[in-house]
Amino acid sequence: MTSAQDIKQRFGIIGSAPELDRAISKAIRVAPTDISVMVSGESGTGKEVIPKIIHQMSARKHGPYIAVNCGAIPEGTIDSELFGHEKGSFTGATSNRKGYFEVADGGTIFLDEVGELPLATQVRLLRVLETGEFIKVGSSKAEKTDVRIVAATNINMQEAIHKNQFREDLFYRLNTVQVNLPPLRERKDDIHLIFRKFAMDFAEKYHMPSVRLNEDAIKLISTYQWPGNIRQLRNITEQLSVVEESRMIDVVTLKNYLPDNDVKTLPVLYNDGKNAENDYTEREILYKVLFDMKKDIGDLKKLTQKLMKGDANFNEENAQLSNKIYSEYDDIQNSKAILLPSQSDATNEPRTIQAQEIKPQETLSLQDKEIEMIKNALEKHRGKRKGAATELGISERTLYRKIKQYDL
Repeated sequence: MTSAQDIKQRFGIIGSAPELDRAISKAIRVAPTDISVMVSGESGTGKEVIPKIIHQMSARKHGPYIAVNCGAIPEGTIDSELFGHEKGSFTGATSNRKGYFEVADGGTIFLDEVGELPLATQVRLLRVLETGEFIKVGSSKAEKTDVRIVAATNINMQEAIHKNQFREDLFYRLNTVQVNLPPLRERKDDIHLIFRKFAMDFAEKYHMPSVRLNEDAIKLISTYQWPGNIRQLRNITEQLSVVEESRMIDVVTLKNYLPDNDVKTLPVLYNDGKNAENDYTEREILYKVLFDMKKDIGDLKKLTQKLMKGDANFNEENAQLSNKIYSEYDDIQNSKAILLPSQSDATNEPRTIQAQEIKPQETLSLQDKEIEMIKNALEKHRGKRKGAATELGISERTLYRKIKQYDL
C-alpha cells in the first residue's frame, strides 16, 4: 500500500507534522471508494492537493478531473456551468452546452469553496449525489452521470447551516468523510522547510542564488501566526527573492515583509460603520445602564428588608453600602447628560442623551423589555417573523417560541 511519504514525494508536499500525515493517510484510504469527501481547513492551507491525491489513487485516475471554484462563478450562470444548458434557455444561450458534471462523467469533480453555492444550486447538487441524475437548464430531461465529488470549504459549515445559507442534508451527503488540513501555525517545524523549498524554486525560476535566513529570522518565521498560511509564506518568499539584493535575510529585513497581525487589541466601543451588526448599539448600552441600576436597587431592597426586620447583622458596613447605592442612583438621576457613540454619525462623534431620557421609574424587567423589543420588531416588519427575527438577531424558530410563550 502507498504510504504518506510516497504521496508527499509524488505531489511535492513538504512537512512531517502528524496532522498533515493523518490527512494524507485518510485521503489514501478513501481514494479507492466512491464516497464523497469534504476537505476543510483555513484559506491557503493547500486543500486543492487532497482531491488530486484522491483522484490519482482511485480507479477513476484515467477519467477527467475538473476543479471548480464555486465562489468565482456568478450566481446567475453557475447552474449552466455545472449542469449545462439547452439552446435558447436564456438570453445568450445560442447553442447547447455541456456542464462540468456531463464532461467529468467517469471522473472526479473538485468543488472548491462549496459553501458559496446558491441554495437553488445546492438542491440540484443534492439530486446528483442521491440519484446520479441532473437536468440541464432549460431542459426537462434527466440525464445520468457517474462522478465522484470532493468538496472543500474554509467556512464554518455548521454556522452557515444555522443561518440557512447551506442545506444541512447536502452537507451530510458531502461530508461522508472529512479530511482536515492544519493551519501553518500548527506546523512550526515545517515552516522553514517550506520556505527553503519555495526559495529554491524561485531561485531556479529567476536564475539567481537562493535566499537564506539567519537564525533569528528562522525563529521569527517559526513563531509568526501566518494568517494566510502557505499561500502567504510563498508570496513573502518570492518578494524576498526578487527585491532583496542580499541573499542572507536577517530578522530586521524579514520584519518589513510580515504584516503585524499579532497585535492584540483591547475590546473598545467603536463603530467604523463596517461591522455595525457586531457593535454595541445605543439601545444595548442604555439597557445595560438600566440593568445595572436594577441590580443595585435590588441589593438596596435586601438591605432595607434586613433593617426593617431588625437583623443584627445589619452593621455599619452595610449601612455604608446602602448610602453608596443611593448616592450612585442620585448621580444618574441628576446628571446632565450621558455620552453614547452615535451609529448614525459618520464622524463617530459622541451623541448627547439627556438624563431625562433614562426613566428609572419604568419597569426594568428583562421579560418586559424582551416583549417590547419583539413587538416593535414585528410592527416594523408588519408581522413578518423572518424579518423580525433578523432584526432581533435570533432565529425564526426562537422568535416563534417567544411569541407563543408571551402570547403575542
